[in-house]
Amino acid sequence: MENYNNFRIFNLGEPTKISPIHLSKTKGDNIFNFIDDKDRILADIQLNNFTSSLENGILPDSYERAGPRENVFFEGKNTTAAIVTCGGLCPGINNVIRSLVMNLHYFYKVKRVIGIPYGYEGLNPECGHDFIELTPEKVKNIHEFGGTILGSSRGGQDVSVMVDTLVANNIDILFTIGGDGTLKGANAIGTEIINRGLKIVVAGIPKTIDNDIDIIDKSFGFETSFDVACPIVRDAHNEANGAYNGMAIVKLMGRDSGFIAASTALSMPVVNFVLVPEMDFELEGANGFLENLKKRLLSKKHAVIVVAEGAGQHLFNAESNEVDASGNIQHKDIGLLLQQKIKAYFDSINMKTTIKYIDPSYIIRSAPANANDSLYCNHLAYHAVHGAMAGKTNFVVGSVNNTFVYLPITDVTKKRKKIDMEGGFWFGTLQSTGQPFSMK
Repeated sequence: MENYNNFRIFNLGEPTKISPIHLSKTKGDNIFNFIDDKDRILADIQLNNFTSSLENGILPDSYERAGPRENVFFEGKNTTAAIVTCGGLCPGINNVIRSLVMNLHYFYKVKRVIGIPYGYEGLNPECGHDFIELTPEKVKNIHEFGGTILGSSRGGQDVSVMVDTLVANNIDILFTIGGDGTLKGANAIGTEIINRGLKIVVAGIPKTIDNDIDIIDKSFGFETSFDVACPIVRDAHNEANGAYNGMAIVKLMGRDSGFIAASTALSMPVVNFVLVPEMDFELEGANGFLENLKKRLLSKKHAVIVVAEGAGQHLFNAESNEVDASGNIQHKDIGLLLQQKIKAYFDSINMKTTIKYIDPSYIIRSAPANANDSLYCNHLAYHAVHGAMAGKTNFVVGSVNNTFVYLPITDVTKKRKKIDMEGGFWFGTLQSTGQPFSMK
């Protein structure tokens, strides 16, 4: 039962160098202790499942705890690290970049940190993007701004070419900041490196504003997203409440998962309907959305509707779906469709209404991180550096059950995290909005 085969992190080799961070191995001396690779965190914290595993002689699933190791693989003075940011913008990217640079420089004395411009394009010389030298002086204030100082792009490049670029520039560690597609690309790069027998680490820091990375508690930028969305929804409520039978539709990000929309409704409880990709609803019919919306207007004379961008795609005529450079399906605009359908419905029953449609998505994702996200970004970056310097590769750092752990990239990219429609989070959302459990 001591053979940890599940969620095992790959190491480039035996870490034989003493860590330059002077920590402790003694409990009670008021100094943080080094983390041992055998320190693991239970994946499932339910007692009945843990007991069942023990009764059946099966080692429960567990994750390797993140943190500084006593022995490291790389010696800072001989190490070059690189950072790349990919995909859409998200609050907190600059915070992560800053913390990576500061930790590498001040704690591990890494000689050089470079920024890869414009996502994976920057690892393809044919794209003509020059590397950016990242120093503590250059990054010291970037956390105050949204976006990414490195630029970003969607889509991958030839894996072999990208690895060749890493080798040609003597890069020892590559930190990839991005979502599902970025992490899959990082795993492909890391696998090619392993197959070539090279000693280059690839470490992933999960970035998706939609909070749809599997297993981990949350991804950075997510909290800021609904923090910024809340005053927008508050003002939308004021707009709706200021007109007879006034309605405000606010579309928020959430391609496949509705966490932002639902969290916004829970945080700003003036929302009357939340529509998310995970739910199957109908517009027409006795229990459809439009009938429930009419009941709301007859009772309260106004309504606020929050809709995730990926909700209600079944309402569009079946067409061949286009995809973006990352392979994501380009969803149709559900906000505009709702506005049109709502207007047509109430016009058909001669009911006077006023409808406002608001889409603040690109403003939200470009905002700087709030205090909680800034804190979270710092922790993610620090733990990513500790793991990378120890020679761990093809891993993602994240918080699971409020503890930071290292996870194989392949495990977090198997599927996207979605709202559990029978879970307490969605039940809380329904309690906040007062909408029916089903609108079918």
